[in-house]
Amino acid sequence: MTQIINQILYSDLGTAFNNAALLVFRILLAVELFRVHGMKKFRVENGQKEHVPNPLHLPEKLNGLVATFSDTVVPFFIILGLGTRLAVLPTIGVTAIGYFVVHKNDSLEVRDVPYMYTLSLLLILALGAGKYSLDYYLLTFINN
Repeated sequence: MTQIINQILYSDLGTAFNNAALLVFRILLAVELFRVHGMKKFRVENGQKEHVPNPLHLPEKLNGLVATFSDTVVPFFIILGLGTRLAVLPTIGVTAIGYFVVHKNDSLEVRDVPYMYTLSLLLILALGAGKYSLDYYLLTFINN
């Protein structure tokens, strides 16, 4: 069990510069995700909340919950670097479905947004949160 936790939480990109660059990347990506997409979930325009597409035909409440969680809660986990590899999974799902299903017939300019979010989140999934994260400090605490 400890080995699995180590594999999920451990992330060190080797140099202080690389780890700092990943920290800045994580923060900027998460702030933009929350500011642009998360805040839409709370805004009411023309008397109605944002309509969340449901291409997988999930129950409406579940679909809304996943989309809202992905755009409002996950960015804070990314910023803190807490459970980062697991936390990005729902947002990768939402953005990949946006790219491959919801926007599949749209122009490249429209498809570009979910594509770039998906790639960025896949990078964080692969690299982890880096040394400057709560994952790293939590792992250090667990191993000592």
